[in-house]
Amino acid sequence: MLEEKIFNDYKEAMKNRDTLKSSVLSFLRAQLLNLAVEKKKNKLEDAEVFAVIKKLIKQRQDSVEQFTKGNRPELAEKETKELEMLKAYLPPELSRDEINKIIDAVIAESGAAGMKDMGKVIKEVSARVIGKADGKLVSDLVREKLSQG
Repeated sequence: MLEEKIFNDYKEAMKNRDTLKSSVLSFLRAQLLNLAVEKKKNKLEDAEVFAVIKKLIKQRQDSVEQFTKGNRPELAEKETKELEMLKAYLPPELSRDEINKIIDAVIAESGAAGMKDMGKVIKEVSARVIGKADGKLVSDLVREKLSQG
């Protein structure tokens, strides 16, 4: 499970005295622990871990943008390194074509016909691409497909 891999990588970073990696993974572990306590679980599902990682990645992307605007390249670089470390725990992103194929399959299976079925289609597509595609991109592609039909 992904949660165990993160814990093992954290221990390894501590042994190797890799301060940046250990601090990033320590913060990630704390976020995962908070979510587990909130959901009253001992172990989180990988999908829940992906959601936490994606949230942290989004925060780092916002920080990089702010630091770049604020002319603080050293801080932007640090955030970028943290961002790359977090991305390593996500599965590879799907291409637009792969996402479109999944959307087409879901529309065919569900018989969706128009914008009124958008929520149903997005829910099913999101379940299939969990952690492998950006939610906004999925939403935009589904909207595009259903507005054509």
